[in-house]
Amino acid sequence: MFIIFSHGKESGPHGAKIQLLSSIAQKMGFETYSMDYTNCKNVNERVKLLLQFIEGQPTQNLILVGSSMGGYVATVVAQKCTVDALFLMCPALYLPNYPIQDYHPTTTNIEIIHGWQDTIVPYSHSIRFGKHTNAKVHLIQDNHRLSEQRPFLADTFQQFLIRYQQNY
Repeated sequence: MFIIFSHGKESGPHGAKIQLLSSIAQKMGFETYSMDYTNCKNVNERVKLLLQFIEGQPTQNLILVGSSMGGYVATVVAQKCTVDALFLMCPALYLPNYPIQDYHPTTTNIEIIHGWQDTIVPYSHSIRFGKHTNAKVHLIQDNHRLSEQRPFLADTFQQFLIRYQQNY
């Protein structure tokens, strides 16, 4: 069971959310890896880098986790590769400057957390994607960074992984 984390535009591979979620996953027996996109100039380079990384990994039991721009990257890659699950935090979907606007991930096991007070990516985009993919969507009292509700984020991710382990 392998989880790949994709960070957001202004973050890095060892940001607070990734550290928190990675710790939970590792304690549950998952292998984790956090992509480093800090040298990527645009979203297309990030997608290409993640696709190249996945090519060298086992193709079974793969979960992609993405935050903001990393949520977009994970979602686009989940259309091109077989993944078992997607966990997205304030995913940057349906933004006008991103090349792909129509999303069809290979998995139906999708969970999203988005803050009502997000001023970067409208929460309505997660509702739209959730409706389209039948994803489980959590709208919470928080901002784009999800810094106010870390215990909820941690618990939701842990429950997501527990359900995953029960089904795979």
